[in-house]
Amino acid sequence: MRFYRFGYNIFSVISFALILWLMAVLPDQALYRIPAPWIYLTLAGQFAAVVILIFGVLQTGGLSFVGLRQLFEGKDHPSQLITHGLYRWVRHPLYTAGLLFIWLTPVMSMNTLIVILTATLYIIVGALFEERKLEREYGAAYTDYKAATPMLIPGLNFGRNK
Repeated sequence: MRFYRFGYNIFSVISFALILWLMAVLPDQALYRIPAPWIYLTLAGQFAAVVILIFGVLQTGGLSFVGLRQLFEGKDHPSQLITHGLYRWVRHPLYTAGLLFIWLTPVMSMNTLIVILTATLYIIVGALFEERKLEREYGAAYTDYKAATPMLIPGLNFGRNK
């Protein structure tokens, strides 16, 4: 599992670059453009998402985020389950911030919408796979954390006892 995070990030960058290339070369059609002053709200939301992303990467550690710590340290240095800070509110704050950023796009075209829908599905499926990995890695500690903390949306507790 020490190559998991690094390999996942490499795969994500390559596949996302391909999607962006297709978005640029395929015919497109404008869907909407949010006018002023409302565009400033979407831009403020995107700025907040970037701040959350930066804080989340700093909280997990930049080397851990890209998978280099796991790659070089291996099993001799087990990682610690982070449940404080942003992780107190959702289990995947970086995914939440990414979704917030892409869905607050103030100019929407057909190609952009398709990319956003695909990225949303990709993030959700990726989070589900990561959940399985984290349950194997942390066992009961992660199961308890999962029962108490929403996956992506703060306050959204599907089927959880309060």
